[in-house]
Amino acid sequence: MQIVDFVATNGHWSWLVAGLILLALELVVPGGFLLWMGISGIAVGLLTMVQPMPWALQWLIFGVLSLLTITGWVQWNRRRPARSDRPYLNRRAEHFIGHETVLEQAIEQGFGRVVLGDTVWRVSGPDLPAGQAVRIVGSEGAVLKVEPVF
Repeated sequence: MQIVDFVATNGHWSWLVAGLILLALELVVPGGFLLWMGISGIAVGLLTMVQPMPWALQWLIFGVLSLLTITGWVQWNRRRPARSDRPYLNRRAEHFIGHETVLEQAIEQGFGRVVLGDTVWRVSGPDLPAGQAVRIVGSEGAVLKVEPVF
């Protein structure tokens, strides 16, 4: 009963402690959501220090602040481009777009082969003889699309 009386008289401290606990949990369970809920809890605690208000209003403010901050974070995170020092990792075919090479095997019935580095790639394009210079213009899965270079 003493805890309930303490929370009733010092509600702002319970929000501050709950916010800090949520921030600490974010360290253990990463994902970003607990971070924003912790910040919202601390904001409600600071707000109730300045202006006392009923519990229902405190929970409403906490819920709305949590939803707004989490939604804002998700939207910002989606718009932010992913930066990488190796942007073609796991997309090797796209790495070769624009390269010129020579056909190792003639393109017959739409398919042939080229050697790029240490890998033999299947290519698609118009029928061309072996030894023809081609430019890689696209990819479809593991098949490179080529056009002749004149």
